[in-house]
Amino acid sequence: MKKIRLAVVGATGLVGRTVLKVLEEKKLPIDEYVLFASKNSSGKKLRFMDKDYIVQELNDLSFDSGFDYAIFSAGGKVAKKYAPIASSKGCIVVDNSSAFRMDNDVPLVVPEVNPEEIKNNHGIIANPNCSTIQAVVALKPLDAKYKIKRIVYSTYQAVSGAGRNGVLDLQNGIIDYMQKFSEFSQNQNSNALSNDLNFSSAKLNYELPKFNYPIFSNCLPHIDVFLDNGYTKEEEKMINETRKILKRPDLKITATAVRVPVFNAHSESINVEFENDFDLTELKNILSSAPGIVLQDDIEKCIYPLAINASGHDNVFVGRVRRDYSVDYGINFWVVADNIRKGAASNAVQIVKKMLKEC
Repeated sequence: MKKIRLAVVGATGLVGRTVLKVLEEKKLPIDEYVLFASKNSSGKKLRFMDKDYIVQELNDLSFDSGFDYAIFSAGGKVAKKYAPIASSKGCIVVDNSSAFRMDNDVPLVVPEVNPEEIKNNHGIIANPNCSTIQAVVALKPLDAKYKIKRIVYSTYQAVSGAGRNGVLDLQNGIIDYMQKFSEFSQNQNSNALSNDLNFSSAKLNYELPKFNYPIFSNCLPHIDVFLDNGYTKEEEKMINETRKILKRPDLKITATAVRVPVFNAHSESINVEFENDFDLTELKNILSSAPGIVLQDDIEKCIYPLAINASGHDNVFVGRVRRDYSVDYGINFWVVADNIRKGAASNAVQIVKKMLKEC
C-alpha cells in the first residue's frame, strides 16, 4: 500500500506551528511528514508527533522526492514560486496565502460551505482569507434558504492575524503601559487613572515592528494596503472571496476591516439583506443546525460569542441575531472564530482530510 507523504511549508511561522498542532490533534492517516521553512529557519528542531523534526530549507528540489499533499503557510511570494513546482510533481497544495485565491482555475474552499470544489483542483487549492472563512460559514445556509441581496461587513480583527510582529506590537504596548502606570502612581502617591496617561504615538518608548500606529488602547481601520478606490486590500479580499465561494459574482457587498487590541480570534458584525422574508426562529434554527456553527444567542442571559472563548476552537460562533428593521428583509448578527485555527490552519487540514477520505 502506498505511503502518504505530507509537506508543511512555513512550519516555523505562527500559522505553520498551528498547522502542526492541528495535525497532531486530528491524527490523519499520513505516513510521513516533512517540514520546510526559509533558509533562516532551516536546521531548527521542532517537536511534532512525539518526535523531533529537523526543519529543511525550501528550494527548487524540495518536492522531487514525491509528496501527496502540502500545506503552505509561508506567504504569497513563496507560494507563487513553489506551489506550481510542487503541483507539477504530483503534489496537491493547500495554500494559505492570497496568491491563488482569485485564480479561476483554483478552487477557493471552506469545507463546510463548498467541499464539492475540492475535486476541481489542478494541483492547487486556495484557503480563503481568515475573515472570509468565518463569515461564509454563517452566510451559506442563509443564502441557500432566503437568497442574500446585500452584505455589509464590519470586522474587528485580532493582532495574531498580522503575524508575530502584530502580537509583539500589542505586547510591547501593554508592557509600556504598565511601566507608565507604575511611574505615574508613584509620583502621584495615589491610584492613577489611565486617562491621565499620554499614549500618543508621538511619545512612544518602544518600537512598532508591524503597525503604523500603536495597537494598544487603539483601533486601526487599516488592514493590508490601501487601494485607489479607498478600500484596503483586506476589505477587497472579503468582498471578492465571498462572491467566489457563494458563486454570486454580482452580489452587493461592502466592508470595513479594523484591527483591534485583541490577541486572537476575529469578531465580525454582519448585516444582511435578503431577497425573501424570513421567520427569525426558523433562521436561528438553520444557523444552529449548519455544519461548523455554534449558536450562542440568549440576550436574557447575556450569552453571545466572545473572542476570548472562541480562541483555540475550530467552530464558528454566531450570536446577537436580530432583525434589521431599516430594510424589509434584513438581519444583523455577530460572528466570532479563531483566525489562526479556523481562519487558516484548521481549514487547510480539513481540506486535506476531505481529500484523504476520497482516496
